[in-house]
Amino acid sequence: MIEMKQVIKSFVVQGRRLPILSIPRWTVEAGERIALTGPSGSGKSSLLHLLSGVMTADSGDIFVAGHALHRFTEAQRDRFRARQVGYIFQDFHLLPSLTARQNVALTMPGNWSKRERNEQEEAWFERIGLADRRHHLPGQLSRGQQQRVAIVRALIAKPPLVLADEPTGSLDWETARSIMELLLDLCAAEKLTLVTVTHDLHLAQMYPKQLHIADLNAKRRGDEATAGSGQEGEQAG
Repeated sequence: MIEMKQVIKSFVVQGRRLPILSIPRWTVEAGERIALTGPSGSGKSSLLHLLSGVMTADSGDIFVAGHALHRFTEAQRDRFRARQVGYIFQDFHLLPSLTARQNVALTMPGNWSKRERNEQEEAWFERIGLADRRHHLPGQLSRGQQQRVAIVRALIAKPPLVLADEPTGSLDWETARSIMELLLDLCAAEKLTLVTVTHDLHLAQMYPKQLHIADLNAKRRGDEATAGSGQEGEQAG
């Protein structure tokens, strides 16, 4: 599903180039569910941006679901992201003027019939326990309910890769745990690959695999150590 080889990403800060990621090699099998942890500024979100094609690497190869992102133009990356990636954010990014169902409809495939769209919508809202809230605006929903809608929006088209960037960062602990359980269960049921960035080590331990960004990121260019996708049951951090 994911293969990265000799990937380098840096940013220019005050005229100096600051290396953020140096990944000798990383592979993720289809259907894996991985929690990515590490301190702020360590490159976790940048890694998600590379996998989704939002950003490009300075050098190296990035393959996702058979697509060579490092060879794509910006337009090709945009199309890839729309069709192959489901993105979940900390702040939901629901359009406030649209109902929950209308927000979800934005990511439904264009070739679905009206009947299929209605059936899929009803089924997914039932799965997240919001069947009676489909016609509510985001402002009429709790933060946990808004994130459930955002999860459906990301998953309903069943993209091969789901990327979640601190999806529970703005929620209380009890709600965060229930949201993480829902996300894991839905991705497992649909056999979707999931990479989640989280600062919460307790939530990370809910994942079959955990990976600290330091174990993935080489300490210097040219480091020939190979970083895997984490060991089953390994504690993050």
